[in-house]
Amino acid sequence: MVTVTAPAVPLDQRIVLQDVAWETYERLLADHLDSSSPRFAYDRGVLEIVSPSTEHEERNRTLASIVEVVAEETSTNFRNVGSMTFRRQDLERGFEPDSAFYVQHVPLVRGKRQIDLAVDPPPDLVIEIDVTNSSLNKLPLYARLGVLEVWRDDGTRLRVLLRRPGGDGYEEAAASRTLPLLTSDVLTRFVDESQTLERDAWLRMVRRWVRVRAEAKDEAP
Repeated sequence: MVTVTAPAVPLDQRIVLQDVAWETYERLLADHLDSSSPRFAYDRGVLEIVSPSTEHEERNRTLASIVEVVAEETSTNFRNVGSMTFRRQDLERGFEPDSAFYVQHVPLVRGKRQIDLAVDPPPDLVIEIDVTNSSLNKLPLYARLGVLEVWRDDGTRLRVLLRRPGGDGYEEAAASRTLPLLTSDVLTRFVDESQTLERDAWLRMVRRWVRVRAEAKDEAP
């Protein structure tokens, strides 16, 4: 009797294509205009197509919820633009993040139905879930398009990455610049706890944590 072992199926389905024309990338975006999946990233002829897994999407939504709760509890204005497409033809680069937020630059994009990186600022914060190790390193792509901060979750730990002053890449930081109450350790713990607690209980826990620290900060001399 011959036993056939099925190959392991990756959590996220990824395809990377080389020598793809910008026009082809644009056509693919147009064909998937109102779809959250697949997501496309393009860097000077290299195209990555990702169909996110359930775990991928759950971790993304968890981190997006943390951003919203912390911003609300600290009276921080923000705009959640989700996985909208950001691209610049002159740089031959584009991406669709798992989630993206405007915080520092909210006034510059408030009320805009279309955001154009040729004239508008990039998002201040991008969330990237990479539980299966992306075939395309998106950090140089984000840096070139001016994203100030990236939260990168590899499925076990979340790293806070801040864009270097010269714009040539990112360096790991202990705490977020966009939402300074949050550190990489706290974010990792919150994501882990979201997998063991009921959602209502988890949200209450996050809110309590933020309120205690925000009050302590306000009371500090």
